[in-house]
Amino acid sequence: MQKRAARTRRTVLEAAADEFAERGYEGASLQGVAWRAATSIGALTFHFRNKTALAEEVRTAGSARFTVCLEELPPCADPLRELRTLVGALVRLAHEDPFVRAARRLEADAPEDAPPLTEIWLPVLRTQLDRAHSARRLRPGVAPEDAVAMLSHLAEGAMAAHGAARGAARRTAWEAAWDSVWDVVLHGLAADGPERGPEGTASPDLAGTCPSTG
Repeated sequence: MQKRAARTRRTVLEAAADEFAERGYEGASLQGVAWRAATSIGALTFHFRNKTALAEEVRTAGSARFTVCLEELPPCADPLRELRTLVGALVRLAHEDPFVRAARRLEADAPEDAPPLTEIWLPVLRTQLDRAHSARRLRPGVAPEDAVAMLSHLAEGAMAAHGAARGAARRTAWEAAWDSVWDVVLHGLAADGPERGPEGTASPDLAGTCPSTG
């Protein structure tokens, strides 16, 4: 009985993540979640008393997945490459994980205030930029706080754009554009050094990512 209840609860949460990600808080309904979960309203409300409680649980799960993603990022010797890995991981998560998509959507239109998701990943971004600054990997005149502002806006925009991409062809086109955007970012951020090309552009190795954790 307990295993069946746990399974039902998990199924309802997964269905709710899809419902909130697609429809937002106002557009979502318990009936819609129950339909997606192939269960009854009674079974749903046994685990979650109302839509607000269900949204809070989904948002908590999405935040937790952001945290786990950051904890599992592979270390990189070059802090600028590590930055690319960080932003790329955030973008992939915002596209592939329904709980993260739902948490981002709920952050925009849920009825109750909650800690923003940026509180999870922005400190990591700041730490990596401080490392780049200490290692003299930032171009002279680029202040870390200015780089934080630029990259945080880039990450938010990339998460929104990638999340809107549908279909393999559109995702492939988006990912190719993302590589070009990151080359431009590195050109503006990176100090000249042995890993810079003759025209001041990033070498293919610098523009790459660290090994993926899957």
